[in-house]
Amino acid sequence: MRIAQKSNIMERNFYFSNDVFITPTMLLDSISHCYNTLDMIDSNLIANGSPKVSQLIELANLSSIVGNLLGAGFAQYSNGLYERNKPHTYPDIIPIEPNLAGIEIKTALETNSPKGHQPKEGYYITYRYVLTNENGEFLKGTKNRGDTVTIWEVKFGYLYSHDFSCSNTEGDSGKTAVIKTDSFNKMQLLYFDESCIPYKHTNNTPYKGYN
Repeated sequence: MRIAQKSNIMERNFYFSNDVFITPTMLLDSISHCYNTLDMIDSNLIANGSPKVSQLIELANLSSIVGNLLGAGFAQYSNGLYERNKPHTYPDIIPIEPNLAGIEIKTALETNSPKGHQPKEGYYITYRYVLTNENGEFLKGTKNRGDTVTIWEVKFGYLYSHDFSCSNTEGDSGKTAVIKTDSFNKMQLLYFDESCIPYKHTNNTPYKGYN
């Protein structure tokens, strides 16, 4: 069973305003929930002679599925603080505790910037993933993509409408409002799996979103 590794948590960046509550455990459990669900689906598909789900659907649709699973996991393991909003309703995660704010969840493939339907102001958690082999081994390049979703980065921040621009990139979910690179890089890095980063990254020269 795949799980999100605690060693990938960026403890130094877990500081938030009073209207947000996020713990390392909540984040890890949301990722593990996504992994477990996808692995269960893939196991059934393989047993019936089918490829894994990542090979059956377009990348844009895969990003949407991954986002829904992560959102469900985040709410499920929030200790009763949050719940899922209605489908296609902003924000994705709404508070049960009245003093907390809602959180929108976005996903993107590899180095793509996460997108939204509209440039809406609020709190965002972004998950970026790569396609590894079943052992989590990652090779850069679109021709080397595997069939297993592996989260390599999670970021958090408060975004304003001016933090978005319009774009449409392969592998995202067909949306139009993309987070600007400069704004995205400044978001707090909460989770970082260096073993499958799609950027060039070293201790001396980290990728621009590293903080």
